Amino acid sequence: MNKRKIFNDPVHGFITIPHELIFDIIEHPYFQRLRRIKQLGLSDYVYPGAIHTRFHHALGAFHLMRKALSILKIKGIKISEEEELAAEIAILLHDIGHGPFSHTLEHSLIAGVHHESLSKMYMKKLNEYFKGKLSLAIEIFEGSYKKKFLHQLVSSQLDVDRLDYLTRDSFFTGVSEGTISYERIIEMMNVRHDELVVEQKGIYSIESFIIARRLMYWQVYLHKTVLCVEQMMVKAIERAKYLIAKGEKLDASPALAYFLHNKVKLKDFEKDAKVLNHYSQLDDVDIFAAFKYWQHCGDKVLRTLCEAILDRKLFKIEISNKAFSYKKIKELNERAMKKFKVNEEEAGYLVFSDSTSNHAYNPSEDRINIMLGKNEVIDIAQASDQLNISVLSVPVTKYYVFYPKNLL
Repeated sequence: MNKRKIFNDPVHGFITIPHELIFDIIEHPYFQRLRRIKQLGLSDYVYPGAIHTRFHHALGAFHLMRKALSILKIKGIKISEEEELAAEIAILLHDIGHGPFSHTLEHSLIAGVHHESLSKMYMKKLNEYFKGKLSLAIEIFEGSYKKKFLHQLVSSQLDVDRLDYLTRDSFFTGVSEGTISYERIIEMMNVRHDELVVEQKGIYSIESFIIARRLMYWQVYLHKTVLCVEQMMVKAIERAKYLIAKGEKLDASPALAYFLHNKVKLKDFEKDAKVLNHYSQLDDVDIFAAFKYWQHCGDKVLRTLCEAILDRKLFKIEISNKAFSYKKIKELNERAMKKFKVNEEEAGYLVFSDSTSNHAYNPSEDRINIMLGKNEVIDIAQASDQLNISVLSVPVTKYYVFYPKNLL
C-alpha cells in the first residue's frame, strides 16, 4: 500500500506524509477522532467560517515542524533521522487528548483532567500499539529528552503549535489581525546552548507575532459572545450531571452518558483502560445530539439552556474591568427566579459571573530568545526597541456576567 500521501491544506498548501509510521498514526481511530472536534470550540457562533478541526491543526503543526527541522539542519544543528521523526510525531499528537469543542468543556465534563495529560496517555497507548516506536516522541513531548530545543518546538512560547493555530484561526475566522509571518519566523530559527532562539533579523516578526496573539485572544478566543455560548454549554452540562445524580433519566450517547454518570478523575484513566476507550468515542457530535434531546426534557433550566444554544438565542453578557457587585448579581438572580419561576439554586444556572485573563507574553515561562551575535542571547522583552513587551506581558483580566436577555 502506498503510504506516501499528500494532503491539500487550504493554509499551507500540499502537506506530504514522509514516513509510513506517520501515515499509520494518522489512520488510527484515536487520531481520526480529531476530525470531529472543532479547533475553536463554539467560535463559529461569531465567525461562521471557524469550523476547522483539531485534525486540520495537527497536520498543519506537523507540516511546520518539518519545515523548522529542515531549516535547523541546514544551519548545522545536528538532528538525526530518528529525532526528526520523533519530533514530528510529538507535534502531530500534541492535541490528541482534547475533548468535545476543544477547551470549552475541559474542566466541566471531566473535572481536573487537562488535555495534555490525556495526550500523553494516548501517546503511551499508541506506543504499545506500534511496539515502542513512539518512545522518543514521548520523551520529546514530556521535555525529558536531552535536546531541549526539540521540546521547545513542540511546546513553548514560540512553538510550531502557536505558529499554525494563529495562522489557521486567522484564515478561517477572517480576522486579518492574527496574520503572522510564520515562514520568516521559521527561517530565522536557530539553536544556541541547546535552546531555541530567533536570529536578530527576525525580531520584528516576533514583535508582530506577540501583538497578533494578543489581538486574536480578545477578538476571537475570548470574544464576549464566544465566552457567552461556551459558558452556557458548560452550565448545561453541569445541570445535566446534577439531574442525573438526583436520579433523573436523560438521553445521551453511551460515551457521553459514561462521563455524566461517573465522577471520573485522572487516576481513573490510569487504572482502567476502559475509561480512555470511552473518552475515545466522545466528540462534538455527542454533545449536540444530547442537546437536541434535552431541549425537550422536563427540566426547565436544562431545556432553556439547550434551546438557546441550538437556536442561537444567546444570553446577554456584560463585561467590565472590575468585578460585578454582589448587589447586581443578586438582583439578576431574583429577576430570573421570578421570570422563569425557579428557585435560587436553579437561577444560578441562568445568571452567572466569572472572569477571564490573558497575557500575550509570559516572561516567567520559556522565554523567546533573540540571538544578537554568535553567543549573545537576550529575551525579546530586552531586545525589542519598537514595543514595550513588559506591558504586553502583564495579564489583562476582564469580568463578565451572563443572564437571559429578557430579564431587563
